[in-house]
Amino acid sequence: MINIRRSAERGRTKLHWLESYHTFSFGEYLDPRHMGFRSLRVLNEDFVEPGQGFDTHPHKDAEIFTYVLEGALAHRDSLGHGSVLHSDEVQMMTAGKGIAHSEYNYSRRKPVHFLQVWIAPKKGGLDPSYAQRVFRLEHFPGEWVLLAGPEEQERSLLIHQDVRIWATALAVSQEIPYRLEAGRFAWIQVAKGAVKLNQDRLSAGDGAAIAQEPEILVKGQEPSEILLFDLA
Repeated sequence: MINIRRSAERGRTKLHWLESYHTFSFGEYLDPRHMGFRSLRVLNEDFVEPGQGFDTHPHKDAEIFTYVLEGALAHRDSLGHGSVLHSDEVQMMTAGKGIAHSEYNYSRRKPVHFLQVWIAPKKGGLDPSYAQRVFRLEHFPGEWVLLAGPEEQERSLLIHQDVRIWATALAVSQEIPYRLEAGRFAWIQVAKGAVKLNQDRLSAGDGAAIAQEPEILVKGQEPSEILLFDLA
């Protein structure tokens, strides 16, 4: 079973410095039909104007994953981390028992475009932490690249939940299957381009909840980037 969430159906927040699209209920956007999927709670697509951003604000008991599509995002947190996240990098922050951070567009000239994902952890009260890694999907064309998972590995980030976050870059007509183990679920999010998911066309901003499908096939309709969340 595949349930598609079209880009145009998402919630929207529009401010003078921010345009944000909400796949699931977030902030003032509330839709009881879209409160999350499994442990996936927030999936926002954000566009932030040059030199603008989110002032220091707190988080608690969330695994926060950030994926930059264009531009660069400056991060600073109460653990003392200060970094810049570019479009070939991903970030994982465990809010745990409490962390405060700010996020700003690093550029004074160009907008920054990124996805931010919140996942409910397996348990509350974890020690807060922050990690950032480089991932160049162009080095692995047509392959699933593990960005984060429940076991810490040399190349992927640690997430405190039974979730694996994969990404792939596809050329036109390039195909890639994904097999789901029994009892597992998946969420597909098209970050760039357009693909065919089995028989359905998905474009940038579209997502899909997948259940009771032992295998799916993703085929590039345009040069594309796709995120896949494999969920308990």
